[in-house]
Amino acid sequence: MSGTSTNDSLTGGCLCGAVRYEASGAPLNVRVCHCRLCQKATGQAFFARAMYPAERVSITGETRRFASSEHVERLFCPVCGSGVFAQRASRHDLIAITLGSLDDPDALKPEVQIWTSSRIGWVETLGEVPGYPEWPEG
Repeated sequence: MSGTSTNDSLTGGCLCGAVRYEASGAPLNVRVCHCRLCQKATGQAFFARAMYPAERVSITGETRRFASSEHVERLFCPVCGSGVFAQRASRHDLIAITLGSLDDPDALKPEVQIWTSSRIGWVETLGEVPGYPEWPEG
């Protein structure tokens, strides 16, 4: 699995490269979740992911699972700790791929945001915060 994407597949993996995947076809949905569980599990303001039928995702390398609730399991690389996938405990026929783990993270755009009642307030104002293409001076 080399390269970023083809006409009908996307590739990605963890930070260290020990876990790689290829997802074929279009995702079922692409969402950003703002719930507190996703915030805590990712250590981020939200969880951006694409849902695929599990049979359309080919994974190489070892992953470990953590049950972040009775409903959701997070799959991560045991070498570098990168969160790469998530699955509902009762739906292993589906797998969510973290958008940040895609080789081309711009390949998919979220269609909807869920659990916006838990959205962290500053997320809406990020466009107003000064930005730098790399490290700021000083």
